[in-house]
Amino acid sequence: MRAVPHARFALGVDVGAAVNLVGALLRYLSLAFLFPAALAVGYSEPVWPFLAAGAITAGAGLVLEQLTHGKERVGVREGFLVVALTWLLAAAAVSVPYLFSGEAQLSRPVDAFFEAMSGMTTTGSSILTDVSGLDRSLLMWRQFSQWLGGMGIIVLALAVLPRLRVGGRQLMESELPGPELEALSASIRDTARRLWLLYVSLTGVLVLVLASLGWAGVDERMSLYEAVAHAFTTMPTGGFGTEPRSIEPFAPATQWVIALFMALAGANFALLYRAFVRRKPGVLARDQELRLYAALLALGSATVVAIIWDAGIREGEAAAREGVFQVVSIMTTTGYANTDFSEWLVLAPAAALLLVALMFPGGSAGSTAGSIKVVRHLVIGRVLRRELDQTVHPEYVTPVRLNRVPVDERTVRAVIAFVLLYVGIFVTGAVLLLLDAHRVELELSPFGALAASATTLGNVGPAFGFAGPMGSFEPFSDVSKGIMIGLMWIGRLEIVPVVALLTRAYWRA
Repeated sequence: MRAVPHARFALGVDVGAAVNLVGALLRYLSLAFLFPAALAVGYSEPVWPFLAAGAITAGAGLVLEQLTHGKERVGVREGFLVVALTWLLAAAAVSVPYLFSGEAQLSRPVDAFFEAMSGMTTTGSSILTDVSGLDRSLLMWRQFSQWLGGMGIIVLALAVLPRLRVGGRQLMESELPGPELEALSASIRDTARRLWLLYVSLTGVLVLVLASLGWAGVDERMSLYEAVAHAFTTMPTGGFGTEPRSIEPFAPATQWVIALFMALAGANFALLYRAFVRRKPGVLARDQELRLYAALLALGSATVVAIIWDAGIREGEAAAREGVFQVVSIMTTTGYANTDFSEWLVLAPAAALLLVALMFPGGSAGSTAGSIKVVRHLVIGRVLRRELDQTVHPEYVTPVRLNRVPVDERTVRAVIAFVLLYVGIFVTGAVLLLLDAHRVELELSPFGALAASATTLGNVGPAFGFAGPMGSFEPFSDVSKGIMIGLMWIGRLEIVPVVALLTRAYWRA
């Protein structure tokens, strides 16, 4: 009888093969530490934290590879374990330079891991109370971690998750990899490569545009360093900033440019590739998800602008800029802020509530945005409409359609299951945060707990109150930080890969 790994018979999943692939991915990640190390040399800052972190990451990856084998056998079931472990261990690797840097704000492991997980999941929530106090190389590493996470999310959304049946990217047009449960093929790798090139190109364009604003004197704060730092966190819809007050100190022109690129980053990258690279702009107008995404952005922006103008908070261009910027930032789950919208709770509560509501649609599937995704809302809307039609006409039978193509019923069920899980985890997270705040006598309102749970699960970034856009998550207890780390991790992986690991059926042969 041919020898096969015992774990596959005992557990029903080839753990060794999954760990072997995770080890290889960690080795590749270790190369990323060379970038902040080079900056540290250029700025005459300590370089050893990055070199040591890179060596540790490479060593850990090598050990995992040597102790296991079989990454070429990784299939659908192992894929759940691979994506879950990769994001956990990648965040741990990102946290190492924080711990080695000697920076007091990041000296505790839970704080360093919180910041690293927020970076790798492109969330943007932060425990820092003085971001301007970081060394420039460490600050750029923090920005760069979100860019790396965004690149990983593109592959995860377009190549891995469809094969894990999570009801997301199966809804892409037929030209892209379909939902069949098969090994990753050359076509999928080619798709990922092309989208990476688009991601890198858009990042480069944004760097050039932002730097040009600085060179032209339009925004004196926008140096080349700032342009690169903000491009690194705009394209992955991450939201980490270099200033304590996020984007507020920068010129209005800069804010409008960043708002435009946030909106682009929240769109389907495969669709953008077809429109801009293959020169088929007509696909943009025909895509139903993109139309709904744009409509929600427009309607949300108009509503918030009207509310804050009527409340006397801002008028004219400032009202339009702040309203549009915040809606785009929150809905695309970027999390930048050009005003302290926590103050709207008192002055314009309807606008504050709308921002929390916009944490749930998210961007398009196949983007770097988090949360539920617009396409799932679109599918559920179609399901509800069908149910209403069948209530009136019981004999009426029709499939749910997206872009005029029938959606497989299995995918429809997966979408409904995902949304139910999402809402359940969101509510559970809010309750746990509220209970823990009561335990440690932290002043946290129910609304604040709901916002904190929504923003971390949706990978948005800022909440309200002390965790608002100009505040910090530092006051939360270690237990609450652990809960939010879990929410960021679960939300970024679209819930199902993590939840599946907790079921007996996953491990059973």
